[in-house]
Amino acid sequence: MTGIAITFLILSIILVWGGLIASTLYLRSRPEIADYPPGAVDDHREDTAPIEHDT
Repeated sequence: MTGIAITFLILSIILVWGGLIASTLYLRSRPEIADYPPGAVDDHREDTAPIEHDT
């Protein structure tokens, strides 16, 4: 392998594993929200069917 190939191999390994480590640390510091705010008024969208056109 040439020097440039080894350099790009090391750079890509650092990029992939560094991203994995960074995302793990980010999720550790900011976990999912346990309590969600109350929802809006139910607009009953599921009660109506989509518009059907005669073709």
